[in-house]
Amino acid sequence: MDLLKQRILKDGKVLDGDILKVDSFINHQIDPLLAFETGREFYQRFQNTHTQIDKILTIETSGIAFALCAGYHFNVPVVFAKKHAGRNMSLDVYQGKVYSYTKRTEYTISIAKQFLSPGENILVIDDFLANGQAVLGLLDIARQACANLSGVGIVIEKGFQPGGKMLRSQGVRVESLVVIDSLKDNNISFREA
Repeated sequence: MDLLKQRILKDGKVLDGDILKVDSFINHQIDPLLAFETGREFYQRFQNTHTQIDKILTIETSGIAFALCAGYHFNVPVVFAKKHAGRNMSLDVYQGKVYSYTKRTEYTISIAKQFLSPGENILVIDDFLANGQAVLGLLDIARQACANLSGVGIVIEKGFQPGGKMLRSQGVRVESLVVIDSLKDNNISFREA
């Protein structure tokens, strides 16, 4: 997705530890036009799956905007896993474990059972794919709900980290809008499609 690549090159910053900082347009401040275009791109890539998408599944917080834009194009609800259950959340939940590479902490994510039903066709959308932990946590919840995985849409994949390869080796369809091959020497290099 050229629009996204251009924005990463213009406003993205490489930090120590193979971290790409895109907080000015993706995960702190969000560019709504870019988010809308990512939703349209996910729709174009997944609209011809063999089954209709029933729900978009993501994890709070940074994935919500992009999942919502995809949900708009698919005209389906968006369900997001919560990292911190509030007092108003149902106790009847599916749960999974997720380790955050950037925050160096493990979360228990939860989705109320009333929002995922057996047999529903789920599309997972997230902002980043590095080690694959967030996606694995969401896939675990989808399995608990006996939902069907239609695929995983990622805004930015770090192709030099193992998440994408691991998911694809398990037969998961992963569509990343951009794949970064390297962040070495503060240079962002993209994998060509």
